Amino acid sequence: MKYPVSEFLFTLSWSLASSLYFHQGEKEEKCIIEDIPGDTLVTGHYKIQSWDLATGDFLSSAPGLGMFVNVKSSDGQVLLHNLYGPESYFTFQSHSQGEHHICFISNSTKIAVFARNKLRINLDIQVGENPIDVSFGETKDKINELKERILYLIYQMQYISKQQNYQRSREEEFRQMSEETNSSVLSWAIIQTVILFSMGVWQMRHMKNFLIAKKLV
Repeated sequence: MKYPVSEFLFTLSWSLASSLYFHQGEKEEKCIIEDIPGDTLVTGHYKIQSWDLATGDFLSSAPGLGMFVNVKSSDGQVLLHNLYGPESYFTFQSHSQGEHHICFISNSTKIAVFARNKLRINLDIQVGENPIDVSFGETKDKINELKERILYLIYQMQYISKQQNYQRSREEEFRQMSEETNSSVLSWAIIQTVILFSMGVWQMRHMKNFLIAKKLV
């Protein structure tokens, strides 16, 4: 980036939905980190609110302002890079599991005229959002209603399976890391023991030779 970048990193627990808001200044990049399993749909919705000097509060809308949304996967692959309006939805599909960086940059060059950090971004992230309409009460055709319910259950089962596979892979990585750490600790303990034993033997022999040289024994 050719503009100063202010790090604004949140490590969010992996869940179905996360909502937050943050303040942002001119050409300032702010990011969140979302831990997402592979092959999962992610939907985001944001709304920009601008600062009103007259009322001293944030306006409900910010006409004319826009937001660049950049999404990168854990391996650095760019999944999304688009310019949106003051309020918009964005979606992307994760290809690999791990931490994804979702970054926002305002396209405005007029924020600094008022004051720094005078935009408030309301953000909602949904991981694994169900694309099927589940408003079953409005469905008059009972066969279609049953079909919708079955598709919904299938999607939920697939989503739960992805969660379980992702957590198992993370558990396997943590177990391997723990085993490597324990092995390193054991090796270092053995090395320390050998060094201390060697030093003790060397000191005893040195003391014995010293006593013999002084004819004390």
